[in-house]
Amino acid sequence: MKILITEFMETNSVEILKKNFDITFDQELSKNHKALKDSINKFDVLIVRNKTQVNQEILENATSLKFIGRLGVGLDNIDTDYCKNKNIHVQPATGMNADSVAEFVINSSLSLLKNNHLMHKETLLGNWPRTLISSRELKGKTLGLFGFGLIAKKVSLIANVFNATIIAHDPFIGQNIGDEFNTKLVSANELFEFADIISIHLPLTNTTKNLLNYSAFKKMLKRPIIINSSRGSIIHEKDLLRAYDEKLISGFALDVYEKEPAPKEFLINIKKDTNCILTPHIAGVTEESNSRVSEYIANAVLEFFKL
Repeated sequence: MKILITEFMETNSVEILKKNFDITFDQELSKNHKALKDSINKFDVLIVRNKTQVNQEILENATSLKFIGRLGVGLDNIDTDYCKNKNIHVQPATGMNADSVAEFVINSSLSLLKNNHLMHKETLLGNWPRTLISSRELKGKTLGLFGFGLIAKKVSLIANVFNATIIAHDPFIGQNIGDEFNTKLVSANELFEFADIISIHLPLTNTTKNLLNYSAFKKMLKRPIIINSSRGSIIHEKDLLRAYDEKLISGFALDVYEKEPAPKEFLINIKKDTNCILTPHIAGVTEESNSRVSEYIANAVLEFFKL
């Protein structure tokens, strides 16, 4: 049987698969849609991250495909409905990068509260901005989690150590779940009203697309920091910049974007002194999480084929 890997997978896990499979590793196929379409019919297994677009056009040619492994969590780059109809098993590495993303959220919160990134820039320029740039503590702030899945729960556990107040909005869970994590479940409007920091932990669906738009930002009463390590299209990016310019929010950290890589037409509208942190979709990517994610998918392939 044959496996195609189109994006980075940790070497030890690839070696485990090589004992039972013929492996092809070709990162160019994550960017070359036609080449992927032309070659996919040879493979029983496809392993991807988030760059490779596994849409119906690709899947129609995947006549031998039985298993898709996603080295990560989000499945918006895979046509899961088509896979279900064709009995192709789709396996995300659920939970394997949760610690990495949770640490990213806390790190971003601290950096934006303390303005370390702005002070770093000024100090490099030879300035000494001890009194020019203010700094705040996470202690006593209200952290609002939009969605309360595994990653958000890990964020809440860390934030509790800082003595932050934690609130969350998730209509699909009961208050007893929140109590386990010292987190109060609230309505979306209450989260907008009381949060000093709002961190997004939602999947991208038709319902959540552009959920944080100008109308939502206008409901935010404490000029919160916005952190998105989930999916870019949950935030309307033009509205985000407008909200910042109008002082409806005090800063933002984006690890994900409506289009990736982040387009120049978005980046040129961000002023040099904007209180923001931009990263290239790496919140869940650490040495440790890469090992966990890769090992999880390798084991899932072996279990699926009962090897």
